[in-house]
Amino acid sequence: MSWRYSRIGLTGGIATGKSLVAAVLREAGLRVIDADRLAREAVVRGSPAFDAIIRRFGESVRGADGEIDRPRLARIVFSDPAARTALNAIVHPRVAERMDALLRDVQAEAPGEPVVLEVPLLYETGLEAGLDAVIVVDLPEDLQLARLMARDRLSRAEALARMAAQMPLGEKRRRATAVIDNSGTPESTRGAVMEILAHFRGENGGSP
Repeated sequence: MSWRYSRIGLTGGIATGKSLVAAVLREAGLRVIDADRLAREAVVRGSPAFDAIIRRFGESVRGADGEIDRPRLARIVFSDPAARTALNAIVHPRVAERMDALLRDVQAEAPGEPVVLEVPLLYETGLEAGLDAVIVVDLPEDLQLARLMARDRLSRAEALARMAAQMPLGEKRRRATAVIDNSGTPESTRGAVMEILAHFRGENGGSP
């Protein structure tokens, strides 16, 4: 089957439900490259990025297990834009390099098959360049805030700071090829994903 789009980005705001949509895409047979997983792998103990983070932020961000204490580091970078910029400069290039390598591997193995790049900061980092389509997972702001506070056990102020550190969802919606409203049930989200895939496969002529 010929796909209308083969390089597909998946993004959204923090706690909007990208992981749920990615899981549905995998169940539908699509290959998904997860930038968050690559970021975690990039900063494991002994890696160049790990060493760079310790040099920049100090031993206080090393956890009891010797790895980076991600919650502690997050509290630092989401309260200090300069620190966040420094962390991004360490991690993002390594993630982009690994993502490009995985993308080439997948396309060599299965030419023409669609590949999904799940990247929370897709637009913020300019990684949408070269993609055929972008799916944005969306939520009303009050629901996004509530889910983020519950998921990460954050105060309202902490959660708002993390939301503010990303591009506004309204701008992401404006740039998207397709938008999934994840404010309903998992079943309704699943249905929306399948409708979008039908469009991406060229099975209908309408907009997703």
